[in-house]
Amino acid sequence: MTEIDAKTDALVPAWLHLPDIAELLDVQVTRVRQLVKEGQLIAVRRGENRTLQVPAAFIDGDKVVKGLAGTLTLLRDDGYSDEEMLEWLFTPDPTLPGTPAEALSENRGTEVKRRAQALAV
Repeated sequence: MTEIDAKTDALVPAWLHLPDIAELLDVQVTRVRQLVKEGQLIAVRRGENRTLQVPAAFIDGDKVVKGLAGTLTLLRDDGYSDEEMLEWLFTPDPTLPGTPAEALSENRGTEVKRRAQALAV
């Protein structure tokens, strides 16, 4: 769990609190915390009360966006910090088009993972 700078915070269009995610996924908040601990989600402290929040783009209805966990693992293996992963996922890439986070939510995870793997080279 990380604190992020204003630049990275501004890249992410919407955030969800952990209890909201638990409700969407129909699980206990402790399960959401476990997903964060396991690296399947990124949570950062933000806002006036420094509460843990996750980018809303990481949740698709009642599940975590397909391909997100694998992409986060690849980026982590490349040495990216949570803040750097958020910046990469939410920075527009004209060759995708859109952001890697948008591509994941549009079921274009293979291309996103390809690009994440290429970062290590």
